[in-house]
Amino acid sequence: MRKIYSLALGLIASVVFAQDGAPATPYYNGFNFNQSGMALKNALSTKITTTHINELSYSPGVWNALKVTDQDPDNPGFVLLLYGFSESVCPAGSSNDDDHRRRNANNNGGDPNCEWNREHVYPQSLGTPDLGQEGAGADAHHLRACDVDRNGQRGNKLYTTGSGNSGNSGSGWYPGDEWKGDVARILMYMYLRYPNQCVPTNAVMGNTVTSDPNMPAILLQWNAEDPVSEYEDNRNIYLNNANNAWGQGNRNPFIDNPYLATLIWGGPVAQDRWGINATDSFFEAKLTVYPNPAANNEINIYSETNLEEIQLINLNGQLIQQIQKPKAVNNTYQLQNLPDGFYILKMTSGGQSAAKKIIVN
Repeated sequence: MRKIYSLALGLIASVVFAQDGAPATPYYNGFNFNQSGMALKNALSTKITTTHINELSYSPGVWNALKVTDQDPDNPGFVLLLYGFSESVCPAGSSNDDDHRRRNANNNGGDPNCEWNREHVYPQSLGTPDLGQEGAGADAHHLRACDVDRNGQRGNKLYTTGSGNSGNSGSGWYPGDEWKGDVARILMYMYLRYPNQCVPTNAVMGNTVTSDPNMPAILLQWNAEDPVSEYEDNRNIYLNNANNAWGQGNRNPFIDNPYLATLIWGGPVAQDRWGINATDSFFEAKLTVYPNPAANNEINIYSETNLEEIQLINLNGQLIQQIQKPKAVNNTYQLQNLPDGFYILKMTSGGQSAAKKIIVN
């Protein structure tokens, strides 16, 4: 047992060290990133709400903001259009141009002939209450430049699975391979910023994660599969600066680091831009334990490889629980009825082991 105890102490040190990754931006100075699960969700929600000091008007404020924030990094003077994919140039007077990827920034309005307008990524009518044209309805982190026709085609259809370019998918709407990560990070931001008004399940089809019935699992998948682009970074940086003409003062933390979503909700391991999950083990990199601290004395383990054994070890080195050949549902294992305390959760697969410190309270 002493050997296990020594191992446990070493594992605690390594897990704590792995949480030492930190963002470069001073926006997060003093923020406690030694949190996960709902504690981290609530702390980030408070952060992005209290720093949102400039409320934009829907018109002209959002129009002017999008002309700056949505500029194509490779084509100054043009805005990128959400859901768009064609690289051809919009012909003057053409009405058959709804698949285009960019527009002249000054061609904004409601005309389907080569103009763009404001897409509510979270549909305006699906908010509880309706988002309107102020507050959530005028939050520039949420609104994106979009072709007029394509915006109308999407309407208020719920997002759903698909592949390739954007378009209808069954009765829902697939945002496209290029844009699905953007959409996921925007909807997660809106959930934290307006937690009662912008519940993700009201805008997205599909199963939800075990730890949060409001979070569709597909958003975590999209967040992991589509990494952050320079375009998203540029938007985030501009809107964060409250001294900019159309800056709000707050940021979308899931653009800063998509892995924050993994820490909160679990699911596929997303891009970790701060090295929070620094590890040399491929097996460990594909593991997520959530929520942590545990909720309702339950812990979930998401693993992209089949686990052969799970051990729960207390800080005295005692083996509290051991499960061999555990069964998973959608790559997720669940431990229930855990006693309160601090533990090391040791998982084994294919001759490799990984450990996570967990708290049950």
